[in-house]
Amino acid sequence: MQYLLDNFFSFTITGLTIGAVYALVALGYTLVYGVLRLINFAHSEVFMFGTFAALWVVMLLGGKGGGSIGQVIFWVAMMFVAAMAMSGLIAVLLERVAYRPLRKRNAPPLIALISAIGASFVLAELMGLRSRVASWVGLDDNLRDYVRNSRNNAGMPAIIQPQPIFTIGGYHVTNVDILVIVGAIAIMVVLDQFVKRSRLGRGIRAVAMDPEAAALMGVNRDRVIQVTFLVGGVMAGAAAVFYMLKIGITRYDAGFILGVKAFTAAVLGGIGNLRGALLGGFILGLAENYGSALVGTQWKDVVAFVLLVLILLFRPTGLLGESLGKARA
Repeated sequence: MQYLLDNFFSFTITGLTIGAVYALVALGYTLVYGVLRLINFAHSEVFMFGTFAALWVVMLLGGKGGGSIGQVIFWVAMMFVAAMAMSGLIAVLLERVAYRPLRKRNAPPLIALISAIGASFVLAELMGLRSRVASWVGLDDNLRDYVRNSRNNAGMPAIIQPQPIFTIGGYHVTNVDILVIVGAIAIMVVLDQFVKRSRLGRGIRAVAMDPEAAALMGVNRDRVIQVTFLVGGVMAGAAAVFYMLKIGITRYDAGFILGVKAFTAAVLGGIGNLRGALLGGFILGLAENYGSALVGTQWKDVVAFVLLVLILLFRPTGLLGESLGKARA
């Protein structure tokens, strides 16, 4: 307990940082569940593909630490473009190949769940085989090093050098910490307004509330579902960029544990609730860090799931509990 108190602000800031990543990934689970009542377990691999897209674009552009402000802004912007595009594309393809055929045949939910788990393994193993890409296309030596050893960790240069901005309780809050936390909140606000105010957002809420009535009102359900997967993929791509800026290392199975925790965050806040996903992500990140300080880092993952069980015992619908379909306009 004394260790936690002595380093309280350090654990708080780092917990909020990783919690921001959980929250953005959790948005994908929440959106898909709100519209389809489907747990898209392959969403973790959508995030993983985004981390590699961010890594590869930096390497292709010759990104490295110590660049000028203009170069850093350009590299980060390209990371967002590449990661969001890659994750969005994978999410849309996932819906088209793995879920839509089952939906057209009115397959039971269990079949869709099995398909999601299978798609998750397929995507992970495809990235695990990426070393073959180096022999198929003309990659330069700089990038080849990052794809040859396909099942090892792949690291990215620290293109943003952590610089302390201010100090709180003895912890130096860095520019990367602020970027991740503030960036995640800003993206969440944009998504919230998109779902509330845009025409596509109203379509998403209509299908989530009553798909049959929405279809009678002229809402194209397939298009709405496709947009939902695309938006969830874009959110995972943004999370991938923040993850690479903060952690800087990825691998072919990097999405597995993080995806499980992001799903936990979604359930914690109230599955199908956008704001609940954000709240759940931050709470989970904090709980993990505080728990690791109290009982040891080896119990970090256990703390997260114990917290989930305790909250659901008293609040089965999650902390906020309101579903996407019942969200106010």
